[in-house]
Amino acid sequence: MRAHSNPAFRVLPLVMATACLALALPPAASAAEAGFRQMTVARAADEKPAHFALYYPTAELARAIPMGPFPQTVAINGAPESKFKGLIVISHGTASTELGFATLAQALARHGYLVASVEHVGDTWQDQSMRATPGRYFAERPRQVSRVIDTVLADPLWSSRIGQGSDGRPLIGAIGHSAGGYTVLALAGGKPVLSRLRAHCEAEAALDPVLCGLSHGIGSASAQAGGTADGQEEPVQADPRVRAVMALAPMGVAFSPPSLAAITVPVALYAGEKDTFLVPRFHALWVMQNMRGATTTLQLVPNAGHYAFMNTPTVDLPSPDGSVAADPAGFDRAAFLDRLAQESVAFFDKNLRQQ
Repeated sequence: MRAHSNPAFRVLPLVMATACLALALPPAASAAEAGFRQMTVARAADEKPAHFALYYPTAELARAIPMGPFPQTVAINGAPESKFKGLIVISHGTASTELGFATLAQALARHGYLVASVEHVGDTWQDQSMRATPGRYFAERPRQVSRVIDTVLADPLWSSRIGQGSDGRPLIGAIGHSAGGYTVLALAGGKPVLSRLRAHCEAEAALDPVLCGLSHGIGSASAQAGGTADGQEEPVQADPRVRAVMALAPMGVAFSPPSLAAITVPVALYAGEKDTFLVPRFHALWVMQNMRGATTTLQLVPNAGHYAFMNTPTVDLPSPDGSVAADPAGFDRAAFLDRLAQESVAFFDKNLRQQ
């Protein structure tokens, strides 16, 4: 991992950070297996049904279960353990799926966390209708995550097991990839400015071509639809229940610098060195440079592409930036995901336990 430094925060190389956390923390409780259930978000009658995948610690035996291109090794409907360290929500990228982060979700569950992986209705592989209304897109993605948190906390089976901080509130963290990286940073307080995204693509489309191809005309479309004026932040609601965030290859260029500077929760940023979907210099590195109030780290993963943070699908899934299954030559995605899973456990153990 390459480490980047800035006087505003501390950055550690990945291996060094893992070692330091391991020394600083007592051994994490680890259940034998990861349980799995699918749940539905309570929504208005005229809205599309929304689902999420729930992973949790269980003593029951896990089996390899085919689930489309992302098989899971889980105990379907296994009995949950009596206590969870906290709740971690996962937000997938655009046109993706809630099942694509099996290694991360299952590792967190085996180490004592309840994990809710969100299906972003209107921005899945089956339905991208939400992208037609940019202002709604940027506001609705974090809102959908908050609805999943509401649903879990309203269910006594799960809410009674979630660990609490010294303030008596549930310990909740979030992980997001790509547009999900935007989503979890928005939950932490980041605010997008659509005219910023438009100006970026007018100036840098040749250097950030995949994103700019997807977002062509997004700023003007918002204005025509009665959205916010140029330079104004979108009215996106943060969720103060989220206490720590991991943003993986985040879409970051649209955020206003003051909103990033105002984020106070711990943030771990990751980016693939060879990401051509969301070029790090315009996104993850730019976010890092504008974070001032939070404990922030950035890991630039050598030789990694945009999809290094997802499990490798069993079929060749197309995307705006090539196959989701493809990696740069020589990159070992499985080994990296195992290491990232350990990092995620250590990150949330440290930053949720301190609260």
